[in-house]
Amino acid sequence: MSTATLETSTTESALAEATGSMQLVSFHLAEETYGIEITKIREIILIGEITRIPQTPHYVKGLINLRSTVIPVIDLRGRFDLPDAELTDDSRIMVLNVAGKTVGIVVDGVSEVLRIANEHIAPPPATVAGLGNQYLDGLVKLEDQLLILLNIDKILAEESETLATAVAAAG
Repeated sequence: MSTATLETSTTESALAEATGSMQLVSFHLAEETYGIEITKIREIILIGEITRIPQTPHYVKGLINLRSTVIPVIDLRGRFDLPDAELTDDSRIMVLNVAGKTVGIVVDGVSEVLRIANEHIAPPPATVAGLGNQYLDGLVKLEDQLLILLNIDKILAEESETLATAVAAAG
């Protein structure tokens, strides 16, 4: 998926909101499928060299230099306390715009862009209230699986100070 594709999809996203639907980029972590609203995603890139930063949480992979911009990268597997896995040819960094900052997240693979009607997005069940429910925007039942719609702003909000300090120290 190229940047041009994302820009086109972002424009279509405004139209989708007016028609009662949203566009999501679906991706995989472990055996689960997740989705993030396409308006949050700047681009999707291959994993290159990541510079480690000392004294940061285990899920902060480090920093990348993307066209002369230093961007912190978070391993979403680590952030979700999932077991570590080797990076593969399918692994990607999703570059996101979150709360006015640019952040990269490492995912196992990016699947596709989906247009989901708002009525197909179910709220998270109350039974998962103590299990990170504040990070979920909803659930979408796809043909053969459940897609977990993430609220990436809330997930990364807690790290914003740590990441800002890391980028400032590197710059």
